Amino acid sequence: MPSVVRSAGPVAVDIWNWSLDEAFADPAEAYALLADKERERAEHFLRDIDRRRYSMGRAGLRLILGTYLGIEPRAIRFAYNSWGKPHLDLCDRVKRVHFNLSHSAGEAVLAVSRQAEIGIDIEEIRPLEEDVAGHFFSRPECAALAALPAGEQLAGFYRCWTRKEAFVKAHGAGLSVPLYGFDVSLNAEDGQQLLKRLDQDIGLLSDWALLNLDVVDGFHGALAVCSAGRNVMVHYRSRSAWSANIASMT
Repeated sequence: MPSVVRSAGPVAVDIWNWSLDEAFADPAEAYALLADKERERAEHFLRDIDRRRYSMGRAGLRLILGTYLGIEPRAIRFAYNSWGKPHLDLCDRVKRVHFNLSHSAGEAVLAVSRQAEIGIDIEEIRPLEEDVAGHFFSRPECAALAALPAGEQLAGFYRCWTRKEAFVKAHGAGLSVPLYGFDVSLNAEDGQQLLKRLDQDIGLLSDWALLNLDVVDGFHGALAVCSAGRNVMVHYRSRSAWSANIASMT
C-alpha cells in the first residue's frame, strides 16, 4: 500500500499519449535514448514491430520525464519495488515525480504527478474469445456485466478491466493483489470509486479515485489515484506538445 498524503490541495495529473508507430520518424532516434538494459530487452522481441514499439514507448517515457526533471533522457535511472513497479532512482535533490506508463497495440499513455501515487491502463478494444471476466472479475462485477444490455457488455468489460489494472498499478503490488479481491463500478459515468475491498492492504476505499481516460477511438483507458479524498485535476497534454518535446531533445 503506498503512503497516503493527506492535504487540502488537489492532485494534479498530466496525461501524455503518443503513437508507438509514428512518434519518431526514425526508430533509431528512439533506440539511441534507451539505457543498455532497455536495448537488451528490445533485442529479445522476435518481431520487428514489437522491438520498435517497445523502443518508442521507453524513449517517450524518458523524453517526458526528462522535461519534468530537467535532465537528459538517458541520464534517468529506474529502480523497481518488490513487485516490479518502476520508480525514479535519483538523488534527494531532485523532487519526487510519480509516473506510470501503459501501452496497447500502437498506443502509449503516461500519467505523471508530483502529489500522489498513480496507475494508468489502456487497452485496445477487441472481441473476447473466452470468459476473461469469469477468471478475473469478482462475483458482483460478473453479475453487473451480465446485467448490461448485450450491445454494451464489451464496453462494460473494458471499463472494468482497465479500472482494475490501473488500481493494482497505483497500489504498487501488481497482480499480487488479485483482481477478484476488490470491486469496481462498471458504470460509464466518470468519478466512480472502488465499491468494496476484500484485502486489508488496499486501505480505505475513500483514499482512492478512479477516473475514465479520454483516449483515441478503439481503446479504453482508466486512471487510478491515491488521492486521500482530494480532488483530482487531469490535464491532457496534446500530441503537439509531445512533438515539441522530440524536436527540442532529439
